[in-house]
Amino acid sequence: MCKPSTIAIDGPAASGKSTLGYYLAQRLAYLYLDTGALYRAVTWAALQQGLDISDEESITRLAEDVQIDVLPPAVADGRQYTVALGGEDITWEIRSPEVDRAVSPVSTYPGVREALTQQMRRIAAPGRVVMVGRDIGTVVLPDADIKIYVVASAEERAHRRLLDRTEQGCAPSFEQMLHEIRRRDEIDSSRVAAPLRPAAESILFDTTALTKEQMFDAVEQLVNSFACHASAEARSSGGGRSD
Repeated sequence: MCKPSTIAIDGPAASGKSTLGYYLAQRLAYLYLDTGALYRAVTWAALQQGLDISDEESITRLAEDVQIDVLPPAVADGRQYTVALGGEDITWEIRSPEVDRAVSPVSTYPGVREALTQQMRRIAAPGRVVMVGRDIGTVVLPDADIKIYVVASAEERAHRRLLDRTEQGCAPSFEQMLHEIRRRDEIDSSRVAAPLRPAAESILFDTTALTKEQMFDAVEQLVNSFACHASAEARSSGGGRSD
């Protein structure tokens, strides 16, 4: 049975897209690629070189010059993938608080987005990849076999983020989380370079009222439906045979 080789998953913050993407990659034995890791890698490299994060021209040149690779986990330390910059494993370095504070402006620079889009396409070229982000189906992989756009209500996403922050030892209010979610939505959907929006062919996937188990079952059915549909098309075009 034919399986999709490239799966693009997009959606706003805390919609569940990363959870679904990682689950699918595990089930299919595909590479999981959260594209935010590439923006973090460039940000980490800029900080290492002492570049001014507000210097868009310098950060763009850096993004154009470095090679970033995303590979299957190289170490069994809880990572979902390995991020290498120039051959150096920086998987955990890009999760530092310093990178957290600096990555947002870097991800808005059009030149950086263009340079990293080319790197994402290079990584995805061999296929067997589940790529998660905010412009995968529209910009990075417009020819992806399956495009899924994951949504959830702002209130539900704020609740999820609140649980995450509480587990990390923070104690923000629900109102603060809801404000942050709505502000992030506005920034992502109104930016000039690759705004957040579903591709025309995207399958809308609403996770608002779903448990993780229900999300997993539903997204697996989507992939299986593609496989069955692809097999039927192959048979009708002469790709199959009957004895």
